[in-house]
Amino acid sequence: MKVPFLDLKRQYDAIKKEIDEAVFSVLSHTKFILGPEVKSLEERVAAYCGTKYAIGVASGTDALLLSLRACEVKPGDEVITTSFSFFASAGVISRLGAIPVFVDIDADTYNIDPAQVEKKISPKTKAIMPVHLFGQCADMDPIIDVAKQHNLKVVEDAAQSIGAGYKGKKAGTIGDFGCFSFFPSKNLGGAGDGGMVVTDDPEMAEMIRILRVHGSKPKYYHSIIGYNSRLDTLQAAILAVKLKHLDDWSKKRRKHAEAYNSAFKDLDIITPKEESYSYHIYNQYTIAVKKRDELRKYLKQKEIGHDSYYPVPLHLQECYKFLGYNKGDLPVSEKRAEEVVSIPVYPELTQQEQEYIISTIKEFVTG
Repeated sequence: MKVPFLDLKRQYDAIKKEIDEAVFSVLSHTKFILGPEVKSLEERVAAYCGTKYAIGVASGTDALLLSLRACEVKPGDEVITTSFSFFASAGVISRLGAIPVFVDIDADTYNIDPAQVEKKISPKTKAIMPVHLFGQCADMDPIIDVAKQHNLKVVEDAAQSIGAGYKGKKAGTIGDFGCFSFFPSKNLGGAGDGGMVVTDDPEMAEMIRILRVHGSKPKYYHSIIGYNSRLDTLQAAILAVKLKHLDDWSKKRRKHAEAYNSAFKDLDIITPKEESYSYHIYNQYTIAVKKRDELRKYLKQKEIGHDSYYPVPLHLQECYKFLGYNKGDLPVSEKRAEEVVSIPVYPELTQQEQEYIISTIKEFVTG
């Protein structure tokens, strides 16, 4: 049996009529840049998250970049973040001329270890950027407490976690900014790149709006240098349709995760841990095993889609050699990078397919 890692065609087929109507509506009115669908989606995402403002931008990466700019992160400043994440989490810091300061992760959740954050604060620290990895929020209360003590901004990288919860709050609503990605593989994914920033601060929201249109307000008058970072109207129209289905899709992902957890509980496999404070939406279902590379080869032979997020921690990436990190500096991130593999968890995954995945992994582990 061939099981894809992700099958967006199934998702499209299930809501084809809604998607097609939304796309054709935009093609008909031709307001392709910051059209009415963008404003409508912003209002709906703000309402969904429970924030006052939401601003559509060109990508999740740009959501982070513009948020850090709004926090006045400048060359030479430091931003504390996790080493176990997609490259954008660190890349945006570097693009502003600032220095990413990497912190190790909690072994159970793969999220930044709050206990280690304060140790990394220096006079140059400007912000903390926790990442809500794989669909589960980082433990935010101690991070917010430390940030307040040191007068630091908190930018939540919630690219993988729209709809996730932390103590009754939605991901992205706890810090100063929440940043979402609408990359197609996300729980709420578009037909291309897209992103969103949420905040309760009216001045910061306005700054994001100005930054996304080259720093202009009014049009053609530039008090600051900004970016070309607008969410396309077509993407907003598609995302508005999908937003209606998001919670149902997340529930199906959670159901698949429960089936995996039950099947693997007595095996030598580390399964995702959902903390008591958390509502996990499983953008990825990630396990850790001792013979990860051998398992990946076995899954490939059995035609089961999978991937490893992430095989090289950020502090050991070649482009960050100049920061002076060495192997062994962040041992938990390094260990997990050698063990993790993510397996299919998308909502349209069938029971037969999941049973095949489970039996294949059991065969490998039990030998």
